[in-house]
Amino acid sequence: MANAASLAIAEFGPEILRYLGGILRDLDLADDAFSLFCERVWSGLARFEWRCSFRTWAYLIARRASVDVLRVDGRRRRRQRPLSSARISAVAERVRTTTLRLLKTDAKVALTRLRDELPQEDRTLLVLRVDRALPWEDLARVFLDKESPAEDELRRESARLRKRYQLVKERLRVRAREAGLLGKDREG
Repeated sequence: MANAASLAIAEFGPEILRYLGGILRDLDLADDAFSLFCERVWSGLARFEWRCSFRTWAYLIARRASVDVLRVDGRRRRRQRPLSSARISAVAERVRTTTLRLLKTDAKVALTRLRDELPQEDRTLLVLRVDRALPWEDLARVFLDKESPAEDELRRESARLRKRYQLVKERLRVRAREAGLLGKDREG
């Protein structure tokens, strides 16, 4: 199981760390959430039932980690969270050192700043749908915080997220127009 966890983190870690950086907008918090994510993949992989893709499950774990880190951050800023396995720590550190450099340079675009002003749930929706191209059904699983929800629950949540996505896109269009990022004749 240790080999599988190491391979999974090496493969999906950069994508997950960029996602965490995108929604948390604080590299220290993203780093803490990534440590928590790695720990949870390490300890939870044996219980993963393949009712969804591993990628969807990884985003579900990462989203939970981001929520937990934000909750803890309100009580105590910047805690160090050592991983229980030296092997997972080494893989996580390799991912961090290569990915965090990219995050620091990506934050220069004006639209990214507008996106950063959105509530975390809306940023999460945009990052997972636009940047990570997650299908609506997988997004619903992540937002429901369930690996295997009932079909009708999945359908309702997918529809709700589609509508929310449209509202967030429109809000960003308006803000971009106000900021002069879109021309008067362009709709974005």
